Amino acid sequence: MALDYAEAAREVLEAIGGSGNIVSAAHCATRLRLVIADDSKIDKEKLDNVVGAKGNFQASGQLQVIFGTGTVDKVFDEFIAQSGVTAASKAEAKEAAANQGNAFQRAIKVLSDVFVPIIPAIVASGMLMGIMSAVQYMGTPVADGGAGFFALDTTNVWWRIASLINACALGNLQILLGFSAATVFGGNPYLGASLGALLISSDFINAYSASTAIAEGTMITLDVIPGVYSIDWIGYQGHVIPILVGVWILCFFEKRLHKVVPEMFDLFLTPLLSVSLAAYITILFVGPIFVWLENGILSVLMWLLQVPLGIGYIVIGLIYSPSVVTGLHQMYNAIDVSMLAQYGVTYWLPIASAANIAQGGACLAVALKTRSEKTRSLAVPAGISCLLGITEPAIFGVNLPNMKPFVCGMIGSACGALCCFIFNLAASGTGVTGIFGILLCISQPIQYIVMFAVAFGVAFGLSSVAYHDKETAAAPAKVATQTAATADEVRALEAEEKAEAPAAEAPKAETIGAPATGTAVALTDVSDPVFASLAMGKGIAVEPTDGKIVSPVDGTVTVVAETGHALGLLSDAGAEILIHIGIDTVELKGEPFTPFAKVGDHVKRGDVLMEADLGAIKEAGKAATTMLVITNTDAYASVDQLATGEVKAGDAVVATR
Repeated sequence: MALDYAEAAREVLEAIGGSGNIVSAAHCATRLRLVIADDSKIDKEKLDNVVGAKGNFQASGQLQVIFGTGTVDKVFDEFIAQSGVTAASKAEAKEAAANQGNAFQRAIKVLSDVFVPIIPAIVASGMLMGIMSAVQYMGTPVADGGAGFFALDTTNVWWRIASLINACALGNLQILLGFSAATVFGGNPYLGASLGALLISSDFINAYSASTAIAEGTMITLDVIPGVYSIDWIGYQGHVIPILVGVWILCFFEKRLHKVVPEMFDLFLTPLLSVSLAAYITILFVGPIFVWLENGILSVLMWLLQVPLGIGYIVIGLIYSPSVVTGLHQMYNAIDVSMLAQYGVTYWLPIASAANIAQGGACLAVALKTRSEKTRSLAVPAGISCLLGITEPAIFGVNLPNMKPFVCGMIGSACGALCCFIFNLAASGTGVTGIFGILLCISQPIQYIVMFAVAFGVAFGLSSVAYHDKETAAAPAKVATQTAATADEVRALEAEEKAEAPAAEAPKAETIGAPATGTAVALTDVSDPVFASLAMGKGIAVEPTDGKIVSPVDGTVTVVAETGHALGLLSDAGAEILIHIGIDTVELKGEPFTPFAKVGDHVKRGDVLMEADLGAIKEAGKAATTMLVITNTDAYASVDQLATGEVKAGDAVVATR
């Protein structure tokens, strides 16, 4: 029985609370994409039972109702007619969704979007940095502030190469941030990287050495307006927010200059003006404002340490991790140095260690509790990195985007900080936190272990209770309604609207080939819940070892996504096939993909449709898993997987009957 498109649209409209609750409406190849004004007005039970809908979920401000190719556009037309809402493009809908939520929620999303792609580099660099810092402390003579356990030779080639590795990501973090932020803000990522490199130029006094320069009277101060306004010539090593603001300014100018600069001058004039304007504004105004704020906050923090009954310690424990988000924590060395000079020990470092340990505990709780292999693969090394003193991967990649683990980490940090107050825990040096921080508290090892256990245990326990996967178990025929979603859920299947090519008769039985050479796996095992739930239809997935994506059938190309990551085909036998290359690869904006086919082409089984740069996909932090889905599965008696393990492109992997 044919679907009543008008009835489906009516049911969706009724379930979401009527036309007055719609901010924006659009659709893609498979889904209605609705931006809702008030989520509390959504009747989730009604939405789950909309006739013809294969499921729904909410993600980043968008409610997505899955109808499938060939159906969604007809339901959308009826939906627009009934609601009276003006149809929006996918880009407009995304922009509307991006504006949903309060300023804090939007800021957190931006930070997450910027940091997630660069987390693998930070994890690798940070974990090695933590290990090397501990080894260096243990191998440094007592007279020089170390433990003196052994003699360490830091001049050999092995140590020097390791030093290069540990510094490569964190030492150049602002360049990575600039590249990633420009991608998020819609600018040229290479201009963003250039601005990041500029802001950590060796011409500046290194931000890590600023306190020493001030103490020694070697700080360089330059007049901007003589007698009125001057700035300290300090770089932005360790800073996050000034870099992001600077890149946003760059992208603001770049996008507008592209519209007004004549094409013959655009190639060189737009980049020159964009970078120059952003650099001047950031160095003269944005950066100094944040330095001023940081100095004020540092003064407050020093005062808090003196508050009786450990209240100040608790407050610092609570706010330490949020300060990492701003990059303020990089300035805390000034407190350590000041305390070491005044007291011979620092009471600040153990608090920092408690905060790092707590975020690690919260992150590892997520790793233990999640059912997502992708989340677990990120959370485990990020949590371990925290225990070695590097928190950015856990905070930006796991805890903060999910918020509850981040808050649980803050509470664990506060409890650990209270232990620091009770035990009067002090460190004999600075630079090493987490597990190896005990080496700086060698005169109070038991107290440090207790602090460690409390901070970790409280954060781990609370996060274990509070954290829940954003996706819930999917019913066989539907994707469960979700209140939030991962980035993969938001961006899966971002293909252009499918060209109309209805089959004239019922599809015939056929075998369908592998879209690429690699390892065949069950579609239910992929990390994208929309595909894994089979809501889009049955099929197979391939972990490719070769970037050549071939036609699995004789048929006609119906879709080639603008971003290259998705293709649609209609086989001569009537199978409607969607090939989705990678997970979350729409973010790469087509860069790893080279198409060899266009809409309307008739292709043979084995013809190369697309070439994907697998190395570039993996370097961008994306999975290259390639899904082949029979989107008209319901038209067949059965759709069966024929192969697992190693397959070659074109090998029979799916049979339809």
